[in-house]
Formats: sequence, C-alpha cells, structure tokens
Amino acid sequence: MSRPNQPTADRVVIAVFDGLRPDLVTPELTPNILRLAARGTWFRQARSVFPSVTRVATSSIAAGAPPIVHGIVGNAFYHREAIPERMFDTSDAAQIRRAEAHHDGRLLAADTFGDVLARAGKRLAVVHTGSAGSAHFINPRARANGHWTFSMHGAGATQTPEAVEQAIARLGPLPERELPRLQELAYGGRVMTEIVLPELRPDVALIWFNEPDTTFHYRGLGSPEAMAGLREADRAFGSILDWVEAQADAERIAVIVASDHGQISTGSVEPLFETAREAGFDLSAEKAINGATLVATGGMSGEIRLREGARGEVERIASWLMEHPIIGHVFSRDRNGVEGEVAGTLSLNLMNTGHAERQPELMFILKSTLEADQYGLPGLGAMTPGDVPLGGGMHGGINPHELNTVLILGDASGHGGVSQEPAGIIDIGPTVLGLLDLAPAATMMGRNLAAPPREEARVARHSAGSGSFAQHVDILEQDGRRFILGGGQ
Repeated sequence: MSRPNQPTADRVVIAVFDGLRPDLVTPELTPNILRLAARGTWFRQARSVFPSVTRVATSSIAAGAPPIVHGIVGNAFYHREAIPERMFDTSDAAQIRRAEAHHDGRLLAADTFGDVLARAGKRLAVVHTGSAGSAHFINPRARANGHWTFSMHGAGATQTPEAVEQAIARLGPLPERELPRLQELAYGGRVMTEIVLPELRPDVALIWFNEPDTTFHYRGLGSPEAMAGLREADRAFGSILDWVEAQADAERIAVIVASDHGQISTGSVEPLFETAREAGFDLSAEKAINGATLVATGGMSGEIRLREGARGEVERIASWLMEHPIIGHVFSRDRNGVEGEVAGTLSLNLMNTGHAERQPELMFILKSTLEADQYGLPGLGAMTPGDVPLGGGMHGGINPHELNTVLILGDASGHGGVSQEPAGIIDIGPTVLGLLDLAPAATMMGRNLAAPPREEARVARHSAGSGSFAQHVDILEQDGRRFILGGGQ
C-alpha cells in the first residue's frame, strides 16, 4: 500500500555522474541536470562515504549502507583470505571472480536494492561506462537476480555478456577508448534510449557515466577536456530525459541524478611509503606484496595492514605517521566508538568503515585544504605517487569537496526546490525501493528521501591526538544514518 503524501512511481531511472562536484552543476555545463532539478528536489548537502573512492561508493549505493556493513573497504585492499599474495584490485574482473568464489557470491556482504527488486519480481538494467568492478558492485548478483548489466569494457566485464552482445548487434562495435570519453558517453546514452528503456522496460534502469571523473584525474578539474566530458555526459543524460518526458506515463517515471563522490586537485605528490622504508619499516605498497611485514595502499588516503609479524609494528608505524607533517588523519580499529585502539587515532567504526572481517589495522588521510586550484576551484590535497599526474583530480579523503555529492530526486510531485536536509549516497537504494513501494533490506542504513525524516539532525565534533598530533572529524547523525562533513587538525 502507498503511504499518504509519499510520491510513488511505476519505474525509476537513475543517472550517476562519476566524480561530479555540485559546484560544477551550471547552466553552461549541465543544462539537463538543471532541467531535472527545476522539477525535482536537489539535496544540496548530500554526502559520500569514507573512503570516498568509486567502488566503495558504488557498493554503498547498491547496499544502501556504508562499508562497515557491506565490506568493500577500498578501491584496493589486502584481502588475506581470498587473495593472499597481492593487493585485491576491485576494478579487475578476474580478481573479483576469485574473491566472489571465496565468499560464495557474497563478496558484497549485504543485500542490495537489486536483490530486493529481484525478490519482488522486478527487474534492474544497468548501463555502465566505468570499470568492470564498478559495473559489478552496483548489482553484484545480477545473473542470479535475472537482471541485465551492460559494461563498456566488453562481454568479459559483466555477468550478463548477452547485454553487450545485444548492444553491439544493434548499435555497432564498442567505441575506442579516448580522453575525454566522449564516444563512450554517447554510446551509453544510446543503449539506454534505444534498448533498455523502450524494449527491456525494466522497473529500474541505471546508467553510470565515467565522466567527469576520468578526465578530472588525468587533465585536471577545470581543464577544457574535463569540461567537454561533463558536457557530453549531460548531453547523453538529456537524451534520456527527452525519452522519459515523451512517454504517456512520464509522471509515473521517477528520475534520480547522483554522483558517487567529488574530487579535489593534487597540490603535491608525497613519497610517503618510500620515506617509511627509509625509516626502517618493512613495507610494500606494490600490487604484489613480496612477503613484506606491512602492506599498504595509497592515494589521498590509504590503508596499512600487518601481513605477518608482531602487533607492535602497527603501533610503531602509527606513531611515525602521526609525526609525519603531511598526514592529516589516522584511524585504527575501534576502542570506544570514537577513539581507535592505537593511542592518538580515531575509530574506523566512527567513520563507518570498520567492517568486522575486512577492516585494516590502520587507515590514513593526507592533508588537504580549501585553497583554490589552478582553475579557481576550491580543494587542494596531497597524494602518494600513482598514475595521476600532479595537478590532476583525486579523491578518497574527507575534504568537503570530495564528500559533497550531487543528489537530485525528480518524482511525481513535479515541484522543484533545494533541500538542506541531510542526505547521501546510502539513501539512493532505499529511495528507489520506497518509490516502488518496496521495503528496504534489513541491512540498509539509508532512508527513503521521498518521505520526511523522523528526527532532527545532530552534529558533533570528535577528536583524538597524541603529542603534537591532533585531529578531528565533524559528523552529522539523523534517523540512524551518519554523514561525515569534514575534518581537520
């Protein structure tokens, strides 16, 4: 039964713009996103999760819950039980298959909105232009659910290769890779408007645009190439919106626009792990771990795990991190809900990242600021060496411009407006289910944004430190949800 005064829909269309910051939603760059916002609700304070990286965010959208629940704790992380000899790269289809086999198909350790839809006899179709891992985690049991997932990376990058074969038969070969990904964006839009929406007619259709994220990384947030990618993604979304508005039952089709995280620019590249090795730590930050005592991942944030050896090594490197001038935050396993078990650290549980079985011993974030980058966009941070060039865009930390996401709900009410109510990517799945009059999964922590909140929001600052090192995070809580607003020292 429908609940009074709560909008419902017969179908839902979701468009995710990877890495899009709300301050880049402008009439010049994204007229079609704004076209939806004019008749929908824009949740201007929407937030991602920590770490604010794509596969963690993808899993959080699917599960309606943060990584403490679903267990995908990084774009890469050391999964000793499933892949003991190397870092688990969650973008890699072969490694995902191996990890899924270890977990009997429950690598994402929570029910997703796709699972709930399947149990209700409803269908989800996904058109994905991002990595094989991201395509997987948005509906990790697509084959078992009887659903349909198209991946721009080809038939080997999806559980339903027939989706790719169907698209190629109709639209021609998959486009060659380029930067920005203009052809892929246009092709994905055509898969939606020529196959998914008119022919498959799923109850929920989702398209994931790989721009502006990809070109942000390699050309910079305000670069002409990144702006071209964003315009093309918006143009492809416009074709989808045109299709929806042309339907006789358009008022019964809800449209959601979202981003999974934001980005900031890299102001410096810091050789953190090389310096740690010079300080005497037996640490590997490579894909193959080579028998090291400590293993680590990097970027703007990262994890450090004890592969083998004495527990004291964790405390020793934590103390070293807290003395390093480029480190902004250090987290460890929970001690009391706020502080970590290592003196001076904050709790991974506080950050909604402390999954009982997969959390690392330590996580860290490099410092960032709200200073403007070369394009005048606020947000500058440090990162460890990788394939992103100095000045390129990055994400993974808790800078407000990494955490603040786009989230717009266009529903049957037809009323435009901006909401300052707390919201986040964990609310997308419960909202989709609520619009279709389905109850969320028991593991979901998000809420249906089409209904009013039950309680007032509360904001608190949580602090820890050791010696001259001090850190804090600001956290908002409402209706059983926790959103990170930012932090500092």
